[in-house]
Amino acid sequence: QVQLVESGGGLVQAGDSLRLSCAASVTAVFSFYGMGWFRQAPGKEREFVASISRAEYTFYGDSVKDRFTISRDNEKNMVYLQMNSVKPEDTATYYCAAGWSAGETSGAYHLWGQGTQVTVSP
Repeated sequence: QVQLVESGGGLVQAGDSLRLSCAASVTAVFSFYGMGWFRQAPGKEREFVASISRAEYTFYGDSVKDRFTISRDNEKNMVYLQMNSVKPEDTATYYCAAGWSAGETSGAYHLWGQGTQVTVSP
């Protein structure tokens, strides 16, 4: 069964750093997938955060550019989101996603994790 499992969320203070991890159990070769991170705050739509292509090109949402870094380890079937200088507006549930591309819309992905909560206090 295909699974994406996020971890690393928690409660942090503004200005802190946090690293989210996503462990992928997939039937196809992990390196074939484009991987993405999205987030959703209560009452808001799901928002693109970052993605990384098979060739390891990276893409970022405007609100996290220069603060967050996405990376992947194909040998470990892992993708990471390093979050620096976090802000209260980064508070959301963060979702890992896998697809055949590294698009900026949720429709580009067909596999989703259950999410991990990140809460940033002022």
